[in-house]
Amino acid sequence: MPNPTDITTYQPGQLLARGVSRHMRSHDFTCVEELVPARGLRVDVMALGPKGEVWVIECKSSRADFMSDSKWQGYLDWCDRYFFAVDAEFPVEILPEDAGLILADGYGAEIVRMPDEDKLPPARRKKIHMIFARTAAARLQSYRDPGVAGMFKENGMFKEK
Repeated sequence: MPNPTDITTYQPGQLLARGVSRHMRSHDFTCVEELVPARGLRVDVMALGPKGEVWVIECKSSRADFMSDSKWQGYLDWCDRYFFAVDAEFPVEILPEDAGLILADGYGAEIVRMPDEDKLPPARRKKIHMIFARTAAARLQSYRDPGVAGMFKENGMFKEK
């Protein structure tokens, strides 16, 4: 995991996620990065809104990063709105037009294109809210008590970066 106080240690995708998460706070959303909604899936940023909205933001640091990703469509079943977050140099014309678009850097972001809403079914919404809450709580507890992170990892709760 990069040093949270030194962004020069972040990978390009982590910088995008940092800027996106900061921007989401201005919309009253809270975020969890690298959240696992189901086995085999790991979303870059999941944002939970003040009315229970669930947005997934996939951070793409390059054309090659986007072209090599075959899992992103599996994330659509886990959110009300789906976005790609990219930097200003990214060739946005290769992104699907029905997905949202966020331009970001390590300090902030801007929503450029808002995707249509596709509301989650109530049972799926409850499940993802529980996953979000438990993941966030486990990570918070691991900051206070670093030894507990291994217990959560053993139980499949989350993986350390």
